[in-house]
Amino acid sequence: MTQFTPQPGIMDIALYQGGAAHVDGVSNVTKLSSNENPLGPSPKAVEAMAAAVAAMHRYPSSDQTALRRAIGETHGLDPDRIICGAGSDEIIAFLCQCYAGPGDEVLYTEHGFAMYRISALAAGATPVEVAEHERVTDVDALLAGCTPQTKLVFIANPNNPTGTMISEAEVARLADGLPKGALLVLDGAYAEYVENFDAGAKLIEARSNVVMTRTFSKIYGLGGARIGWGYGPKEIIDVLNRVRGPFNVSTTALAGAEAAVRDTGYVAHCRAENAKWRGWLADQLAKLGVPSDTSCANFILARFADQAEAEACDTFLQARGLIVRRVAGYNLPSALRITIGDEPACRAVAAAVADFKSGQDAE
Repeated sequence: MTQFTPQPGIMDIALYQGGAAHVDGVSNVTKLSSNENPLGPSPKAVEAMAAAVAAMHRYPSSDQTALRRAIGETHGLDPDRIICGAGSDEIIAFLCQCYAGPGDEVLYTEHGFAMYRISALAAGATPVEVAEHERVTDVDALLAGCTPQTKLVFIANPNNPTGTMISEAEVARLADGLPKGALLVLDGAYAEYVENFDAGAKLIEARSNVVMTRTFSKIYGLGGARIGWGYGPKEIIDVLNRVRGPFNVSTTALAGAEAAVRDTGYVAHCRAENAKWRGWLADQLAKLGVPSDTSCANFILARFADQAEAEACDTFLQARGLIVRRVAGYNLPSALRITIGDEPACRAVAAAVADFKSGQDAE
């Protein structure tokens, strides 16, 4: 029998585990495990996607001009330096495919997004994990971790699953300190949750070694549409477009994303609601002896005494129909990542954790 051998690095990839959506034996659940927007997408995006269905027999735009123009006008960016993908995950994969390979290193922080490691291995590169400082990106550690083989450095700002972020000055220091030939990738999946934050756009304008990725899956509520984008130096975007499939984003996703990015009022509403209930939930859990770092995203990282308590609380929450995310796979075994839901969801989580801490039964 013929044996087929995958490329080096592929079998070192652990299958990605998304946030759970079901609990055995529980019919009515509240999913708070995938950092989804509880308010859903903009009604304008829903309307645009519904209208686009009538044209599903046609291939989508291959150059995605309308969406790139909408993104550019909304964020003050050059549309010619924007690339769209099937989620920001695809842009991350393009970057690794184009700029890292056997013998190269890809750096990311110890609590960083799992796709950095996965995409590096898929490209045949060596993933290098660098320590954070109390769950915050450590620029000095990243710079110390660089070698002549370093080709990509990924940081999420704000970071997932910690919710923490570093300043623009620190990001600039990181970009300026990288070895020649190394590209800094700023993952801005949660950037819209930070008021007046450009996710690194000004840094990109002033430097040739910085790229950012963004998504429509979080504040825009279009996770099911699978669409994201990237921005960077024109020569970098040109390279990425050479490996991008010509019709990599669907007609409905393009229509929904264009309407969503233009509906800035809805985005502001979602940001305000998230900030309100994020602060409330963090405060309530802290009073119960469950601290969290100040989060700049749409979730909090609730820290427990140890792994056993975190897992016991998760089991208790599941029995109440509340699904949150265990993050042992992100080197945080004593924590649970809790998406900020709507008011009823946040109140239900606080009440359940209070009951758990007081020793009450989950049923």
